[in-house]
Amino acid sequence: MKIAIYPGSFDPITYGHLDILKNAAGIFDMVIIAVAQNSAKNGFLTVEERVNLIKKSVVGIENVEVDSFEGLTIEYAKKRGANVLIRGLRAVSDFEFEMQLSQTNSALCDEIKTVFLTTKPKYNFISSSTIKEIYHNDGDISKFVPQPVYEYLAIKRNT
Repeated sequence: MKIAIYPGSFDPITYGHLDILKNAAGIFDMVIIAVAQNSAKNGFLTVEERVNLIKKSVVGIENVEVDSFEGLTIEYAKKRGANVLIRGLRAVSDFEFEMQLSQTNSALCDEIKTVFLTTKPKYNFISSSTIKEIYHNDGDISKFVPQPVYEYLAIKRNT
């Protein structure tokens, strides 16, 4: 069974993330979308909020599991029996960082490969950072995030 880990902060998950996830789900037997816990960072959403919102956003994609982890991604992948790490690319500017990360992971565990997937051009400009900036300035994020995320953040804004 080919198991892929799609790691990230997903703070919040966007349509670009979902596009990468759907592509990966069409290639691999199982895709685990793994929300990274970083105790050194204060997230916009808690890890629990992100996991719950992702679960609601991936309903209907049968071979996807949502989980969270702390520590090195490569160690989490080994623990889950994964063969592949999925990394999304939006633009050429993402490539240098992702290449370095891939090479580091390969040095730590050569058996787990990194696969780069690109998103559709209409999602190239979407990032979680951009979504947060729009949200904090009272802009409309509805066309950038899945409906469960939009609804949750609308309620959060009004409380």
